[in-house]
Amino acid sequence: MNTPSAGLRARASEYALLPLRLFLGVTFVYAGLDKLTDPAFLSATGDGSIGQQMEAVRDAAGIPALIDFSLTQPVAFGIAIAAGELAVGLGALAGLLTRIAALGGALISLSLWLTMSWSTTPYYFGADVIYLLAWTPLILAGAPALSLDALIHRRRGATARVATDSGATATPVGTRAGARRARGRARARVSP
Repeated sequence: MNTPSAGLRARASEYALLPLRLFLGVTFVYAGLDKLTDPAFLSATGDGSIGQQMEAVRDAAGIPALIDFSLTQPVAFGIAIAAGELAVGLGALAGLLTRIAALGGALISLSLWLTMSWSTTPYYFGADVIYLLAWTPLILAGAPALSLDALIHRRRGATARVATDSGATATPVGTRAGARRARGRARARVSP
């Protein structure tokens, strides 16, 4: 039985991840732009440089080898982190390839936690571990509402319905869901 409160709960659960997605998206876009526009950060040496920051935490890092590797090309590493944060943030905000963007955000957060904020005590003062865990629901659920992913999903579903309504048995090429629906329709026609 469908009650108004059941409909409201369903609608609320559809939008439940939207605040998290917006927060992480804005935060990562800001972090990426902040790094890319800071000439001091994008230097191998000097006050505020990526090189200086990595050298300062090298001995306390969870995996010092990651810092040693990044110190071979600190500016390139800094640009890669900043560009990654920007791409992840834009993907999260637009809701485009959300699960992939969230996985990227989690990997960036994991690498920063294992290197830059590993020695923060107590651990919950370090934001990177929190960001790592905050990306997890978006990896699992994607962006079901107000996203390009949802729009693409709806359009694919509409294409499948049009094909079915016109009597065609074809489903959109490359969609697992379309293939499952086609098998289900075939079984339904055979069943007594």
